[in-house]
Amino acid sequence: MKTRYSAYYALPYLFWIVLFVIAPLGLLLVQSFNNIGGHWTLANYQTYFKSGTYLRMTFNSLWFSFLVTMVTLIIAYPAAYIMTKLKHAQFWLMLIILPTWINLLLKAYAFIGLFAQDGSVNQFLTLIGIGPQQIMFTNVAFMIVAAYIELPFMMMPIFNALRELDPSLINAARDLGANSRQTFMKVIFPYSLSGVRAGVQAVFIPTLSLFMLTRLIGGNRVITLGTAIEEHFLVTQNWGMGSTIGIILIIAMFLTMYLTRERKGRGKQHAK
Repeated sequence: MKTRYSAYYALPYLFWIVLFVIAPLGLLLVQSFNNIGGHWTLANYQTYFKSGTYLRMTFNSLWFSFLVTMVTLIIAYPAAYIMTKLKHAQFWLMLIILPTWINLLLKAYAFIGLFAQDGSVNQFLTLIGIGPQQIMFTNVAFMIVAAYIELPFMMMPIFNALRELDPSLINAARDLGANSRQTFMKVIFPYSLSGVRAGVQAVFIPTLSLFMLTRLIGGNRVITLGTAIEEHFLVTQNWGMGSTIGIILIIAMFLTMYLTRERKGRGKQHAK
């Protein structure tokens, strides 16, 4: 009886999952087998895997997503660790979360004002004698802006994982003679890996599909799969090819989630 009622109450959730997740993915998959004339074909996938341009876009997407993820992780982990030691940690976390409430387009234009030829950054460089530099429309500018935007999504899960760490484990490690480095490597970092994995997923997957920043900040010098999808849907009107790239992107996202999933065996090993 309990199982029957549970299944009954789960039906509305299944309906919304089918309507808003499975159905759109199915439509995208069907559209990926259509050419620009609306006829069924495998040419889109053949073109993708045979074209050096599309493969280079795929490599660029993976490479820049990896770099942005590593930069945010290097910054977020020590910052989150320090924040857990502060008296008003939740207040500082709120200050980090606040920029996520601002529209992405507004943040992009704010950085355009900072990195422009006569912007604040170049004015400072001129003041110290270096002179104005070409910052806009470079890979470095894209990396800085993307890392800034994604940083809170890396920091929040790491902060929560570190806050949930039992202090008695750290005290036990120190009582057994472990120094600070050994305590971090053997206790703190392994037990916070769940937050690291969640942060990597939260940063790497959205960065794969970035297209607005590549246009506004990178000046289309940073070509990614997200840029290609935008071009095919809005410019060339080749929805079939755009859908094909979208399917490839979704597969890459699922692979990322699979590779960064929590291993039960390791969890049991840490528990022991």
